[in-house]
Amino acid sequence: SLSAGLDLPGRFLFATLTLMTLIAILVFIEEAVYIYRKIPSSKRSIIIWINAAAPVISTTSCIGMWIPRSTMFTDFTAGIFFAIVIHKFLMMMIKECGGQKLLLRRFEKSHFTISTGPCCCCCLCLPRVPITRQTLFWLKVGTFQFAVFRPVLVFLSIVLWSNGNYLLDNLSPKEPALWINIFMGVLTLTALWAVGIVFRKVRTLLTCKNIIPKFALYQFIVVLNHLQTVIIRMLATQRIIPCAPPLSSTARASYIAQQLLIMEMFLITVISRVIYRRKYHDLEPLECTDEEARDKKQ
Repeated sequence: SLSAGLDLPGRFLFATLTLMTLIAILVFIEEAVYIYRKIPSSKRSIIIWINAAAPVISTTSCIGMWIPRSTMFTDFTAGIFFAIVIHKFLMMMIKECGGQKLLLRRFEKSHFTISTGPCCCCCLCLPRVPITRQTLFWLKVGTFQFAVFRPVLVFLSIVLWSNGNYLLDNLSPKEPALWINIFMGVLTLTALWAVGIVFRKVRTLLTCKNIIPKFALYQFIVVLNHLQTVIIRMLATQRIIPCAPPLSSTARASYIAQQLLIMEMFLITVISRVIYRRKYHDLEPLECTDEEARDKKQ
């Protein structure tokens, strides 16, 4: 078994990381109870979903660390969950603006800037898009498609893997792994782009809701869960991470990625509890802001 093959420092490391995962789960449960009691029902489930991202990724990484053969399933589970969280984060920003109707009223003569990351941050020549019900619908579709198609691609990958046709290390153009990963990458960038467009517009309005630290935490999870893992796997395929019998380069890279994620998601869970637990001021009603604008003009 894995535990029998570990030396004393290895067992201590595994025990410490497992304890960090359990603490992250307990912190999330306590936070979920607080949200359920204190947050209005319209925002309750969305905020719980977003807060659950880090503990879920930490838990799947811990399971993958103890049971190496489950790594593919745990990674796919974390990926599916976070695809849903990306859509939930977009919906949270709309809810914090008072809902779709109030958001459209507040920005009825304004525009979305679509030259934003991660897709079009360098394309400054792109036109600005009017904020209408239709454009908001397409931005929702941008995140919702990822939440729908990611599980479908994961299911397809597992079916191919069980048949021996899907290998993460084999990125040959003739193999399905390359094309599935490319398609999944396009879906991911599209979803992140939609969130970035809305955030760029509402960040000033939602400063009182501390939306910038919340968005920063969300971005950290994206980078750590996707980019960091991809970089570590690339280092393993290039043999920059050497093998250490009985572990191959790929297995060592998987252990390193999982152990880093457990520590990082533990910190994000604790920080999320602090940020989301604060009491924020509600946005001023549109009628009040209109009256203040008239007073200033007079």
